[in-house]
Amino acid sequence: MPEKEKTRIKKKGKVGIAHIFTSFNNTIVHITDLSGKTIARISGGMVTKHDRLKANPTVAMFVAQRAAEQAKDVGITSLYVRIRAKTGSQAPGPGAHAAIKSLSKQGFKIVSIVDVTRIPRGGPKIKGGRRGRRV
Repeated sequence: MPEKEKTRIKKKGKVGIAHIFTSFNNTIVHITDLSGKTIARISGGMVTKHDRLKANPTVAMFVAQRAAEQAKDVGITSLYVRIRAKTGSQAPGPGAHAAIKSLSKQGFKIVSIVDVTRIPRGGPKIKGGRRGRRV
């Protein structure tokens, strides 16, 4: 068979979803398959023993690497990324960008990145009483 007639057969890999929760206290990377079955769930506390470093971008990078190793064992090659922050916060925590960058460096194809942070719409009364002198 001549070289020109050969068709390239792309090796199909599995697709997963990387749920990245970042607050200013912790970073959690949770990788699932498309049906929602958990493949890997790693948090900042599983990587470092210092509480103050759990939300650090460097620790977030190691969290994503550990989760990526487990996902590669199952055969996942591409990821949809969903970033979530604390409800009502303006922006995700400091580890979000580092975690995504680390996942792409591990060889995953990032299909899309979506911010799925919940937005409060009224809801219950905010915790904590009134401050100051009330007459």
